[in-house]
Amino acid sequence: MEFPKDLKYTMEHEWIRVNNGRGVVGITTFAQDQLGDVVFVELPKMDAQLSQGGTFGVVESVKTVSDLFAPASGRVTAVNKNLETQPELINADPHGKGWIIEIELSDPKELDKLMDADQYAKQCENEQ
Repeated sequence: MEFPKDLKYTMEHEWIRVNNGRGVVGITTFAQDQLGDVVFVELPKMDAQLSQGGTFGVVESVKTVSDLFAPASGRVTAVNKNLETQPELINADPHGKGWIIEIELSDPKELDKLMDADQYAKQCENEQ
């Protein structure tokens, strides 16, 4: 399994892509593979304040329901409305069109606590 090098990863299988103080967040290929077919995504409200490690939504699949955890603290500036009618985008393109939210980072130093692609790949190997 390959993981994009431009992302940072959490132990809970979320990713974040940072650009100019904003971060786009989603779940990883590994996570969507474990979940199976995604059938529903509960999105947070615009302007919601998130804390690193806190829950911000839910992904429901044919197998299970799983909380979503914020990889960094910040304010929600965008949500992927396409997921309301096409939750399967998470399965089809988890690191692209299946993104979940965008946040304005309140403390970019929190990103130092996250894993890079190589560290995350090792983490996934340990979980299998």
